[in-house]
Amino acid sequence: MEMDYNLSIELRGHEDDVRRICVCENVGIATSSRDKTVRFWPLDPATNRVLESPKVMVGHTSFVGPLAWISPNDEFPGGGIVSGGMDTLGMVWDLKSGERVHVLRGHEMQVTGIALDDRDIVTSSVDCTLKRWRNGKAVESWEAHNAPVQAVVKLPSGELATGSSDTTLKLWKGKTCVHTFVGHTDTVRGLAVMSDIGVLSASHDGSVRLWALTGQVLLEMVGHQSIVYSVDSHVSGLVLSGSEDNTARIWKDGVCVQVIEHPGCVWDVKFLENGDIVTACSDGVVRIWTTHADRAANPIEIQSYSEQLSAYKISRKRVGGLKLEELPGLDSLQVPGTSDGQTKVVREGDNGVAYSWNMKEYKWDKIGEVVDGPGEGLKRPVLDGKEYDHVFDVDIGDGEPIRKLPYNRSDNPYDTADKWLLKENLPLSYRQQVVDFILENTGQKTFSFDSSFRDPYTGSNAYVPGGTSANHAISNKPTFNNFKHIPKKGVLIFDVAQFDGILKKMSEFNNTLLSDQGQKQLSLTEVEMSRIGAVVKILKDTSHYHSSNFADVDIDLLLKLLNSWPVSMVFPVIDILRMMILHPDGASKLLKLINGGNDALIELIKKVTMSPVIPANVLTGLRALNNLFKNTSFHQWLQYHRSEILDAFSACYTSNKNVQFAYSTLILNFSVLLIEKRDEEGQLQVLSAALEIAEAESIDLDSKFRALVAIGSLMLDGSVKRIAMDLDVESIAKAAKSSKDSKIVEVGADIEALTKQS
Repeated sequence: MEMDYNLSIELRGHEDDVRRICVCENVGIATSSRDKTVRFWPLDPATNRVLESPKVMVGHTSFVGPLAWISPNDEFPGGGIVSGGMDTLGMVWDLKSGERVHVLRGHEMQVTGIALDDRDIVTSSVDCTLKRWRNGKAVESWEAHNAPVQAVVKLPSGELATGSSDTTLKLWKGKTCVHTFVGHTDTVRGLAVMSDIGVLSASHDGSVRLWALTGQVLLEMVGHQSIVYSVDSHVSGLVLSGSEDNTARIWKDGVCVQVIEHPGCVWDVKFLENGDIVTACSDGVVRIWTTHADRAANPIEIQSYSEQLSAYKISRKRVGGLKLEELPGLDSLQVPGTSDGQTKVVREGDNGVAYSWNMKEYKWDKIGEVVDGPGEGLKRPVLDGKEYDHVFDVDIGDGEPIRKLPYNRSDNPYDTADKWLLKENLPLSYRQQVVDFILENTGQKTFSFDSSFRDPYTGSNAYVPGGTSANHAISNKPTFNNFKHIPKKGVLIFDVAQFDGILKKMSEFNNTLLSDQGQKQLSLTEVEMSRIGAVVKILKDTSHYHSSNFADVDIDLLLKLLNSWPVSMVFPVIDILRMMILHPDGASKLLKLINGGNDALIELIKKVTMSPVIPANVLTGLRALNNLFKNTSFHQWLQYHRSEILDAFSACYTSNKNVQFAYSTLILNFSVLLIEKRDEEGQLQVLSAALEIAEAESIDLDSKFRALVAIGSLMLDGSVKRIAMDLDVESIAKAAKSSKDSKIVEVGADIEALTKQS
């Protein structure tokens, strides 16, 4: 059986990927996008066609995902829309006015799903929880899965169903899980109700499944070539799915009856009541498809779409390491060759075709179509003047320089490991680690060991994998990788200060207070000003940090100013505290106060992030927090207060370039610390924050670079990597690789390589 869905209309307006679709009964459709907006496209009641002039709702600070429709009621006479974003927020919009009515604050990470349960709103999140909201307030929260919850749907029976990165679906009555559905082998990304039958699931394993509420698999639909992001059903019995393979597929009784190609990833798909289909694509376009001739696009529009599709395919196709569109056309064959046997590849339609110059007959002979194999056409790396299939970076640690490990796929990896270890004067106990690394990173999962092999240097039999070794391994093992910028080792601090400028600003502020009768009591005395000068003198003398000390009254004075001076005047005080944190005695005295119950750092965070935000305060506050990472004594405090710190600064870091840079440095430092502490929950929050920076358009390149390094470093952990993949880190890597900044391109390539490692 074949369907015949054709293009009906293209809705253009979003400036980036369209992520989700919500069918708003017979009123219209709502869409969300990576461009941070929600758009409502009304339905013309006269023609029953969607109008191309949407109402735009702006409020999210990062890309918007799930949507839900609130039917008209006494609170929302014209209906309402609920949206969820990467910014961890849910938002409730009055459709009639386009105004935001409620902000749902409480999730620690991205909101991934929304379901309406009577007049309650239920949201799912990457933070593994479900939350129930009533009148804009959270009334219930519970951990639903041991991994990110990717979707939630309300079933006609009254239960909620959820899908998760743990590969399962769960059925909920209230907060009680009544059944767990096991069968998918990867993340369950999308859910939909199949009327009177059960629930549909879309998975990263490339399949769509139909489940009875008993947990029985009724149908498995296989045909997509990549991740399936979304699924929907129609009362007619048709099932619709959207995938990263750039297609929407229509299924009847488990059989694919039509494939609709798109010029990009299909993020979401929905049926309209009349049987038409709506698709959301990564090219920023919403498309409606129909089987009815009277609703189909005109021939010119259909031809235009066909050309879009063809251009997209050509742009992605590579021949001989070059983009197909960059190849010369057939007219280039009018130019004679210069030598017999010279080859030239030209573009013929959607293919690259090779020709050879025939000097005898003075013409180009067609050889045939050229197809790239994996890695074909790419420049081979060179080391010491010799080309290799691979040249890996090896980090020995302990301040040692990066070593280069060359390897050809035709080589014996044990032979390569032995020669390299001897050349680099490293223990032979690393041998198996080197071999395992080579096999994993070259895609050679196994290697047939030749028992007759003899060590070329000692003449002895080879060490057999899994056998015993007389060599004793040492504790500091090298790290093998072929990445340029990850993992990040060590933390970054802000250790430069213009002390004369700080003192001048403090004196200026103090004079302002002195001249104001209402604030004169807040000013410093001459003695106190001299104490501040003495503190700065100690901080300037870095060569005596090992022996210089601060008086307790110095610390007390700075904290007094932090608490009593007007908010607009505290940033030079924070700047002095920032540098004092880098002084051994200053850090020790500050830590003693914190442990004694006077947590001046928490008060500092509250003060610098309070509304209205003053960029100078945020900047100095962020720099001070970054400097805490240098002293291991503060690591426990940083880890404990991680959530408070990130939540406080996440809403105010975009104010200017310097603040962005300090915030991205904080994210990078937290990634280093939490990787070391093996704090997976913390790593996930930092990952979410780093992804938000990487997604933002108005972020300084240096800040974006640090966020990308944090993402790559965190992804070296398998569980964090899986979640990053769920959060579409591949698109972020792709965007980074198209940057004009070489560092961004390199770290984008690092992240892309990580996504492809098994």
